[in-house]
Amino acid sequence: MPLDQDHERERMKKERGEMSFFEHISELRRHILRSVLAIAIVGTVCFLNKDIIFDKMIFGPRHADFPTYTFLCNASHAMGLGDQMCFTPPKFDLITRELGEVIMQHLYVSFWLGVIGAFPFIFWEFWKFISPGLLETERKVARGIVFICSLLFLLGVVFGYFVIAPFSISFLAGYTLEGVVVSPTLDSYVTYMTMFTLPTGLVFEMPIVAYFMAKIGVMGTKFMRTYRRHAVVVILIVAAIITPPDVVSQTLVAIPLYMLYEVSILVVARVQQQQKKALDSSERGLTKR
Repeated sequence: MPLDQDHERERMKKERGEMSFFEHISELRRHILRSVLAIAIVGTVCFLNKDIIFDKMIFGPRHADFPTYTFLCNASHAMGLGDQMCFTPPKFDLITRELGEVIMQHLYVSFWLGVIGAFPFIFWEFWKFISPGLLETERKVARGIVFICSLLFLLGVVFGYFVIAPFSISFLAGYTLEGVVVSPTLDSYVTYMTMFTLPTGLVFEMPIVAYFMAKIGVMGTKFMRTYRRHAVVVILIVAAIITPPDVVSQTLVAIPLYMLYEVSILVVARVQQQQKKALDSSERGLTKR
């Protein structure tokens, strides 16, 4: 680490006062408690609106009037393709096999919706905990990180809900054998809906991870471009893990993941350009001295 950064860190420690290990733990506990409270508040609101949450949101991709089906059908007619892009999920009933399955899934859905709804606040609390340990220049570079991370996460969740979920549910519910009636349990349906959304939201953080890895010098554009083919294999494996075992879902996830990988290359290239400019300016300053 450069000497000027060492001096700045020492100055910041003196100004704020050195925190002990237990003070750090106490501070972390406060941030965690506030995050848990935010999840509880959003989750409680979802729990109290059971009919809206399940009928309109969770069971939405089961309905023929779901926005994705309507949009594709309208787009098909607008392009003169007739009904070629029109499709709706087959009708199927959800069943329960355990007495408390309904209430448990209600609590499960409320909790994860609480996490999704409170994610911006949770990440803000996380950022408030770690930002005091950063240099002023590092905080300036990471300005807007809470907004960007929250936006990418929510975009991933929305993509999973409106793109992956309807295609996957239509495919899985329509894939059957002669004499077999598709009647999935409520537990399996909710689990699949969770798999369609939450992991996708986390995977959409790829450009942010690439940004920080480039900042610490672990990753560069040359490395990412050289191992692009290997990255495609990893993307397909990740898509297979976070989606149901069908080709349609895996393809729908793999395509945006590869696009995010290419965006990550552009982000890393920009970071390297900024680092090169900073290095050149510092070298010119030393030469003048």
